[in-house]
Amino acid sequence: MSQALGPYFSKVIASDIAEYGHGLVGDFVTSSYPEGVDWVITNPPFRLAEDFFHKGFDIAREGVALLVRTVFLEGKGRLERIFSQYPPTVVAQFSERVPMVKGRLDKKASTATGYAWFVWRKPLVDQTRLVWIPPCRKLLERDDDYEALGGTPRARLSEAPSMLDMFRDS
Repeated sequence: MSQALGPYFSKVIASDIAEYGHGLVGDFVTSSYPEGVDWVITNPPFRLAEDFFHKGFDIAREGVALLVRTVFLEGKGRLERIFSQYPPTVVAQFSERVPMVKGRLDKKASTATGYAWFVWRKPLVDQTRLVWIPPCRKLLERDDDYEALGGTPRARLSEAPSMLDMFRDS
């Protein structure tokens, strides 16, 4: 993800809990980060998504974006701990299923799980906007993505710039 974001931000600090060949290795929730981080953009482990949100919201000047399962919307506790106090600016639901496989990239992977981007811009809004991300996997992926950079897809967001609108001012 950090490689795909590189062309759109002046500096990207990447980290993960395990060594996947890119970025720092460490626990995001307990690690310290330099002051002045504009955005925290992450795909956290689902069970830690709330912790990632709170840490990200504390350190980011402009906003936080979490790529999580759509069921993140559900739950009385999450409503009380996050959404009632920090309504997202936008929830961008993928209209196609996005297969994710822990620690590796698999072109043939499939899933029955829905994912969405939950984006909080500062200052917070009163109402959350719900948008749908149109099918884009075929547009953004190429066969050689799975061979390049040790199995990490190359950035192709420039071919679908409307997807970046969720990070821009309205």
